[in-house]
Amino acid sequence: MNKNIPRRVIIKGLAGVGGALAAYSTSAQTAGMAATQSGAAAMQDPSKIPGGPPTAIGQRATEVGLHRETFADVASVTPLQDLHGTLTPADLHFERHHAGVPAISAQHHELLIHGMVDKSLKFSLQDLQRYPASTRLCFIECSGNLFTFGGERTSPQMLCGLTSQSEWTGVPLRSLLNEAGLQPKASWLLAEGGDAALMTRSITVAKALDDAMVVYAQNGEPLRPEQGYPIRLLLPGWEGNTNVKWLRRLELSDQPFMTREETAKYTDPLKNGTARQFSVVMDARSIITSPSYPARIEHGWHEIRGLAWSGRGRIVRVDVSTDGGKHWQVADLHGPVLPKAHTRFTLSWRWTGGGAELLSRAVDETGYVQPSLQQLVAVRGQASTPYHMNPIVGWLVQGDGQVLFKAEM
Repeated sequence: MNKNIPRRVIIKGLAGVGGALAAYSTSAQTAGMAATQSGAAAMQDPSKIPGGPPTAIGQRATEVGLHRETFADVASVTPLQDLHGTLTPADLHFERHHAGVPAISAQHHELLIHGMVDKSLKFSLQDLQRYPASTRLCFIECSGNLFTFGGERTSPQMLCGLTSQSEWTGVPLRSLLNEAGLQPKASWLLAEGGDAALMTRSITVAKALDDAMVVYAQNGEPLRPEQGYPIRLLLPGWEGNTNVKWLRRLELSDQPFMTREETAKYTDPLKNGTARQFSVVMDARSIITSPSYPARIEHGWHEIRGLAWSGRGRIVRVDVSTDGGKHWQVADLHGPVLPKAHTRFTLSWRWTGGGAELLSRAVDETGYVQPSLQQLVAVRGQASTPYHMNPIVGWLVQGDGQVLFKAEM
């Protein structure tokens, strides 16, 4: 300490420093409180503060809880009740696997076409992408798409969420078969996947030459691994398992191959002891997605919304009943109404209280009318498998507005 400085000056200086520190502390506290208040204000009014920067991969809003429900290790279902329009985001497309999702590199994957062709050919992903690309919108549906074990607390997602719709891009299969030189007597082909189950199905050549595709893109991006990356077979309107994923082989023949998946599995027993085999076309179906479980509605006007589809072609009409099928009204169809594609339908409805039973019934361009469960049982019997079960289903609106699934099926 400098002895020449008077003691009173030092004391006065220390007091000044203390005052300054106290003032700084008060100012910092005030600034901190102001910043906190500013942050809170920004949360309430995002126009008060700049937002985050662009990101490499976009994310849904944190308030949006879209997700798939899963069944053990073999399937996950699309949240039909939470989606709008008809296009399913790729990460919400249903999954159904027979031996898990294989890890396949496109660099080492090839598609072999052989059998009753003039020359056997192999195609890499790059080879397929050199062909003129074709794109179409259509649904895929698992043939066993009916689950009611949730009872009255079954949502559309859990009831029939094994259907989704995408924009698919790839090569018409007929282009590849023509290049291989399809022989006149060839009438069937075997489609084989590259997963551990070696999923195989017999496909008619007629279907292959009609609208079948070998696809490598979904909704504008390469196929995701769980959807068959790098390539899969697309058979619009046919049951999901025939749309073989991780496609690696097509063998041409003059007869079906009678694989496990079309003998022991994926047949429809009938009550007379016989069974439908190769019943691959998905029949017309519809589902009301709103209001549905677990919603609770209030008195007033509501828009009944839903989806309808048919593997036979376009949907031409959807009937909706609010009194359990006693009376039916024709719903509005929202375009584009495409063949073998999900179609959105709506109907304005005023609920004034009391019980109500909401049903929907689809009709396609072939004249096929979606049947009731009683009609299906009359043909197939009570012991039928879940394959190709497309009954009219509905929702019960309770007096308090709670919507429940009509569980007596």
